[in-house]
Amino acid sequence: MEPEYLFKIGKPLYKNELKTENDLKDFVSEGTVIASIKNDELLLEHEQKPDDAHFVYWNKNQFSDNIVIEWNFRPLAEPGLCMLFFAASGKGQKDLFDASLPVRTGEYPEYHSGEINALHLSYFRRKWSEERRFHTCNLRKSAGFHLVAQGADPIPSVADVNQNYQMKLIYFKGIAQFSINDLVVLEWKDTDSSMGPVLQEGKIGFRQMAPMKAAYSQLIISEAHLIHKKNRGEQNE
Repeated sequence: MEPEYLFKIGKPLYKNELKTENDLKDFVSEGTVIASIKNDELLLEHEQKPDDAHFVYWNKNQFSDNIVIEWNFRPLAEPGLCMLFFAASGKGQKDLFDASLPVRTGEYPEYHSGEINALHLSYFRRKWSEERRFHTCNLRKSAGFHLVAQGADPIPSVADVNQNYQMKLIYFKGIAQFSINDLVVLEWKDTDSSMGPVLQEGKIGFRQMAPMKAAYSQLIISEAHLIHKKNRGEQNE
């Protein structure tokens, strides 16, 4: 797709190569997860095999609402689903890990219709047969499970994967733009007040649905700077 907004990457705010056990100290899990390091990559998989053995692997740091999130991703086993939560916080402007919030165990309704607000991007959807027949990336806003944007998913199924994919999510003052290998897949601006206020700072987390297995590396979060908003009808040279 042709993006409406053009950004540049500013100064780095956080970098984690996800290549050693020490790199995992910044994360906390909700649900049953096996997090291991192999060949300088973080492997995430499930301790159990039933359909409800899902998890979220949160980074403990708080990030602003003008960031670029970059990471390498490679699916290793499916079916399953991979998702990124961002701008996540407790309702009432509470921290995501505030002790007064209900305990979360990886069950999806706890995240999309519970006591937290977040944006969540499903970028590898292969859990259900209808997802495997037609590959899309979905962006939702919660609480409320609102589907706000959808785009085509260019990543093949596991059988044909032979490389890492460079994922980039920009979140800038209510604008979300997602690309894979520098191909913009979806873009959305939050202008609908019926879904609640524009989400601001919060935490990020990787979610997987069982029995998915995937590799992650080179997580970098930087400042985002808006450099241009295209007028309608304007084209690139």
